[in-house]
Amino acid sequence: MKKKKFIKVAIDSPAAAGAGTLAKSISKYYNLLYLDTGKIYRLIALIKIKQKKFNIHLLKKKIKKLNLKSLQNKKLLSDEVGTEASLIAKDKRIRKLVHSFQINCAYNPPKKYSGSCLDGRDITYKIVPDADFKFFVTANIKIRARRRFQELKNLKKKVTYLEVLKSIKNRDKSDYNRRLSRLKKTKDSILINTSNLSKRACFLKIKKIIDSKINN
Repeated sequence: MKKKKFIKVAIDSPAAAGAGTLAKSISKYYNLLYLDTGKIYRLIALIKIKQKKFNIHLLKKKIKKLNLKSLQNKKLLSDEVGTEASLIAKDKRIRKLVHSFQINCAYNPPKKYSGSCLDGRDITYKIVPDADFKFFVTANIKIRARRRFQELKNLKKKVTYLEVLKSIKNRDKSDYNRRLSRLKKTKDSILINTSNLSKRACFLKIKKIIDSKINN
């Protein structure tokens, strides 16, 4: 019986482009360990907001013991946490800790998985440069703001569309222009624009690309 190939999928995208939803669908279908890398920075941001006094040594211990279930905390979706996460991502010490955790997830997932799927801002060229599949997922900024606004509205958050749009614009500015691991599309990444595509259509588009390679 032919042994299943271990596959690594790397996805980069700006905020609210739909990469997380896509990555989850891909991971479930191909039995891959899924890691939303941006959520790690959001979790650290939440810890910082709560603690006020930030201790890098305590943080190191927390990251080592990090349970992926803690990344499902709905509080991580707030704009306050998102803004703080973008600032934290510029800290070299924190990036080093987070990168080590991400790389371990990408290359050493639990044996029950057939591979890994990571999405974030620097995955295709910094974390998993030898990924079997690289995608850059994007969408029109107004559509992204509308999606995030609806998401926050569903969570009963009191926020206006214009506030969310402003927040997304600020996030983009920070992500694309930061000196450390800035968001960019690599030459070997396949562009997926989700602006006018349903979740199902996006998934099928990526599935076709993956199947064409792993089935040959």
